Amino acid sequence: MSLKSLLDLKGRIALITGGSRGLGLQVAEALGEMGATVVITARTKEELDLAVNALEARGVTSHAFVCDLSVHESVSPLVKDIIEKLGSIDILVNNAGATWGAPASEYPLEAWNKLVNLNLTGLFLITQAVARLSMIPGMSGKILNMASIEGLIGVDPRHMTTVGYNATKGGVVNLTRALAAEWAQYGITVNAIAPGFFPTKMTKGVLDKADGLVSLCPMRRFGGDEDLKGIAALLASDASAYITGQIVAVDGGMTAV
Repeated sequence: MSLKSLLDLKGRIALITGGSRGLGLQVAEALGEMGATVVITARTKEELDLAVNALEARGVTSHAFVCDLSVHESVSPLVKDIIEKLGSIDILVNNAGATWGAPASEYPLEAWNKLVNLNLTGLFLITQAVARLSMIPGMSGKILNMASIEGLIGVDPRHMTTVGYNATKGGVVNLTRALAAEWAQYGITVNAIAPGFFPTKMTKGVLDKADGLVSLCPMRRFGGDEDLKGIAALLASDASAYITGQIVAVDGGMTAV
């Protein structure tokens, strides 16, 4: 089979959580450009509508569903609704997440619970539902979790203090490995991207205060609008059929030094 055929996503249904903007929208564009039908979720209908318009302007067939993954009882009905309308979910990209900056000694319990509920529990519940209702019965599937280099390394507190985010992303890293090992028998691959620092609406407040952070990156820049597309397309396609349980840092070399 040609490499072009291995990367082709025509006929696949790809669900991207938090897909209305930022890294989620970048991944949605990538998978749509490779031929997938894209389903995006987010909390805000207005942002979803704008994202669908942007995707369709690129020729991407797309659908939007309003959902807050931190409201755990909404997760299973969302997955059932998507499957009823589109038939299956072949690719799941877990991108929805939140961050909160504060020193660990003063970190609010409210913040900790918010991040655990969305970044870890919400991610697990939608992954569980998609696997149980679509991928395991179909004996195939691609799951791509959005981790972070903050789940792999500590960050100098002179630049940022995000202990809750770091802890939940560390959880995503090992959840990825555990699910990859358990679900390989069903033909499901589970991998994660660990982005470095990308300016987005979510990270703007933190990065604005992180003086000198870019100087720690060997490439001397933050991530851009195209930097996740290649790895997302690879890990969502048959070209990565023998890759599972892996965490790929996309960080300009920050974890290499």
